[in-house]
Amino acid sequence: MPIAQVRGVNINYEVLGSAGPWVALSPGGRRALDNVKSLAQHVADAGYRVLIHDRRNCGLSDIAIGAEMSEYEVWAEDLHELLSQLKALPAVLGGGSSGCRLSVLFALKYPHAVRALLLWRVTGGSFAAARLTENYYGKYIQAAREGGMAAVCDLEHFKERIEARPQNRAVLMAIDPKTFIAAMERWRAQFAKGAELPIIGASEKDLNSIKVPTCIIPGNDKTHNHAIAETAHRMIAGSELYDLFPGDLDIDLVPPEDWAPKEAEMAAVFVDFLRRAQAKAA
Repeated sequence: MPIAQVRGVNINYEVLGSAGPWVALSPGGRRALDNVKSLAQHVADAGYRVLIHDRRNCGLSDIAIGAEMSEYEVWAEDLHELLSQLKALPAVLGGGSSGCRLSVLFALKYPHAVRALLLWRVTGGSFAAARLTENYYGKYIQAAREGGMAAVCDLEHFKERIEARPQNRAVLMAIDPKTFIAAMERWRAQFAKGAELPIIGASEKDLNSIKVPTCIIPGNDKTHNHAIAETAHRMIAGSELYDLFPGDLDIDLVPPEDWAPKEAEMAAVFVDFLRRAQAKAA
């Protein structure tokens, strides 16, 4: 897979499809591009060029921690630059969970660079904010305080990054623990503010400002529940809601893998939506 130099960081990416409108899809969590590749392939097979990439600190892309902006703003800036390098703007933006937050923030920062939004597993509410704040930031802060960067390297996410690229251990160990903790505390505080918003990362005013065609597929657990997706649907004028999993399960998180059997249906929903939106615009 090709590597792009994006804002001082090496970003691993792949483009599926060789012609058609550009679409950029992002997975949830800090997962690698492989976690959205199957869905992307379905969309590419329908006549689109689909960009998938490893965000910084994810997959095979570089580890780079310490930006003043929130983690999602950093990711949005990186994706905008990568799409610019590929001459792929304006593009359709889409993603699930953290990829959904990235896509919404991208649309808010660069409204003229977005043709449409494809959002699934929308995240919001106090439960999700508390759980994800700890999962994304709290446990890393605690590890660094108790055992320095060696303890951070032993946590699952960074352990996997080291296994994928052994040089990542040297990169992490070169970071001053105090600098790492300060960065994670800053990102944690920025993320925690989302508990008070309709969806994490966007206010009602933000959602009201989105004018591009938007398709939303609700999640089905306590972290990505129907009520949050329905709120986003209500606040984004003209958006469409398509329910793959009626009702929420009483569990913290449905593994993304459990959605795999629905990927062909998801892709069909998104492709039909995009074709109707394109026809309407024409």
